[in-house]
Amino acid sequence: MGHPPLLIAWHSRTRTAQALADAAAQGAGKHARLLDAERVAPGDLLAAQGYLFVCPENLATMSGMMKEMFDRCYYPVLGKLEGRAYATIIAAGSDGEGAQNQIDRIAKGWRLKRVAEPMIVNTQAQTPEAILADKTVPEDRLAEARKLGEALAEGLSAGIF
Repeated sequence: MGHPPLLIAWHSRTRTAQALADAAAQGAGKHARLLDAERVAPGDLLAAQGYLFVCPENLATMSGMMKEMFDRCYYPVLGKLEGRAYATIIAAGSDGEGAQNQIDRIAKGWRLKRVAEPMIVNTQAQTPEAILADKTVPEDRLAEARKLGEALAEGLSAGIF
């Protein structure tokens, strides 16, 4: 049988985005495939019906590994993903809007359809030590990520989006 309908593509440096991606995958259960951005290939995107992109914001942009995934996959799937659902979770030390806007622009080029409000988890990390430290994500935010994963998986499985 084929891949689950939801692809959760993630990258993390300090475990925040990873914890959020893991929580979303728990919520989605068997309807999701969790894949590190470094390993995502065009075929993985083509095999899914929808996407959850989860990454940190680094220096007001998405993380380099997430950008690399989009760079590798953008043109091979261009014109082949129109209308598919997507959502995002950004782990940020301040506002997260830079990374969020970048992913939205790429999704617009692919003609994806946003099906959930952006989720930005602000850790308030502002010193080099705090930024580089492994983070513990508050349970309420992990619960929010689980609900998002569940909602995406249910919507895709039911053909709602």
